[in-house]
Amino acid sequence: MPDEPILEHASELPVEEQFVVSDAEQGLRLDRFVQQRLPEHSRSEFKRLINEGLITVDGQTVKPAQSLRTGQRVAVQYAQPEPIEPQPEQIEINVLFEDCQMIVVNKAAGMVVHPAAGHSSGTLVNALLHHCEDLSGIGGKLRPGIVHRLDKGTSGVMVVAKNDFAHNKLSLQFKEREVGKRYLALCWSAPRDDRGSVIQPIGRHPVDRQRMAVLEPGKGRFAHTDFRVLERHAQTSLLELVIHTGRTHQIRVHLAWLDCPVLGDELYGGARKTSHLKNQSAAQAVRQADRPLLHAAALSLKHPGTGESMSFEAPLPDQMQRVLELLREGR
Repeated sequence: MPDEPILEHASELPVEEQFVVSDAEQGLRLDRFVQQRLPEHSRSEFKRLINEGLITVDGQTVKPAQSLRTGQRVAVQYAQPEPIEPQPEQIEINVLFEDCQMIVVNKAAGMVVHPAAGHSSGTLVNALLHHCEDLSGIGGKLRPGIVHRLDKGTSGVMVVAKNDFAHNKLSLQFKEREVGKRYLALCWSAPRDDRGSVIQPIGRHPVDRQRMAVLEPGKGRFAHTDFRVLERHAQTSLLELVIHTGRTHQIRVHLAWLDCPVLGDELYGGARKTSHLKNQSAAQAVRQADRPLLHAAALSLKHPGTGESMSFEAPLPDQMQRVLELLREGR
C-alpha cells in the first residue's frame, strides 16, 4: 500500500501556488485542472476553494466549470496541512490469535482501520499500538502492520503483521490471491440462482466520486466475487460470499449490481429503504445496527514464519444475529 500522508488539521498560514495552462490542458474545467496539478487534494475541496474566491484565473474569480485557455495563469491558495502521527490508545480489541509474527483480530463494526482525514484517533491502529510493543513499519506511520483493510462498517477477521518479515510474507499472499476470504451478508432480495459468480470490473463512480461502481470492460479493475444463498426470506436473504480480489467496496458494489444490496447500506442501497421492510421488528433492528450488515466471517492463510495453513473465524456479531433471527421468525 502506498504511504499516503493523512492530514488532521491545517496551519494558519496559507500556501499559494501558481500554474500556467499548457496546450495539452486547454479546454479543461478549472476544478479538474487544479485537481490534476495537485492530486493529493480532492476535487470537492477545490470546488469549495473556487467558490470562496481562493482559486483565480488571471486574477479573476470564476466558476468551477470555467473552461481554461492556453497561457492562462491559475493561482491556488489553500491552508498548509499538518501531518498527524497515530498515538497508542487503550481501546479494547477482540484478539483471535497472536504470536511474535502476527496478530489476528475480530474488528468491531464502526472502527476505522487506520487514521485518515476525520479519523485521527480511535482506530484499530491506535488500539494495536497500545496492545503491541512494536508493529511492522512497512505500512508507514499511519498504517503500521496493515496488509489489508475492512470498511468502517464491516466487522470481522483481520490479520496484522508484527514485523517487516511477516509484513512482506503476508502482503505477498494477498497480492498472489492465496488468502481465503469468506463473508456473510444480509441482503435485500436474493439472486435467482443459489450459487453463482459476479465477475465485473470495478472503478470510481463516474459522477459520485465517493462511490465505486461496476464499469464497462476496460474501464475498471478486474473483480471476482462468488456467492451462495444460505437462506431466503420474504424480502431478504443471507448470502455467503468469497472474494478472489480485494477491490474497494467490492462485495457491496457487486451485490448492488445484482440488485441485492446489503441491508443497511445507505451508500449502495439505492431506493431500498429500511422502512420498506414489512417485518417491522427486523426493520427496527437494522436501524439500530446503523451499518451495512456485512461481516468478514473467516480468513485463511499461511503463517508467515512456519508456512502452516491457518484458518480464523469470527462469529456473526450480535446485531446481525438479531436481525437474522427476526427475519427467520417473520415478524
